Amino acid sequence: VHRGIARTFQNVELFPTMTVLENVLVGRHARGERPARDLLAELGLAPVAQRRAAGLPFGTMKRVELARALASGPRLLLLDEPAGGLSHEEVEELGTLIRRLRSSFDLTVLLVEHHMNLVMGVADRVHVLDFGRKIAEGSPAAVQRDPVVIEAYLGSEQPQHAPA
Repeated sequence: VHRGIARTFQNVELFPTMTVLENVLVGRHARGERPARDLLAELGLAPVAQRRAAGLPFGTMKRVELARALASGPRLLLLDEPAGGLSHEEVEELGTLIRRLRSSFDLTVLLVEHHMNLVMGVADRVHVLDFGRKIAEGSPAAVQRDPVVIEAYLGSEQPQHAPA
């Protein structure tokens, strides 16, 4: 946090008995409620600020976790599979939100994600891993055309021959 780095986790880790606002205040280390409320408004969470985190819809819980990470005022935001468990509509909303937050907060975002539509929609640069080894790097368009990436993720178009 003191180096300007914040992250979200693949599995949502909220304090279930605390309110949404209290969960975000944890990220601010209790440095003032007004900025936390502003952040809740920015992420569309103001209407649920006083609700307990337990029982919130999953997509809302993901946004609360994102708000908590942003509350520390990071320059670098690490997002670990933020689209996991979200509906198609929620993934589209997440992409719009990430682009807006990146601009509004002057953030660098490092996204670890399997949802390719989200990655290609928000990334300036993409690094592709195959079994932990980097196989490509470049713009989203360049990576999508890379034959090594296509082979790794879609397989070969060559017909399979049965052994003789």
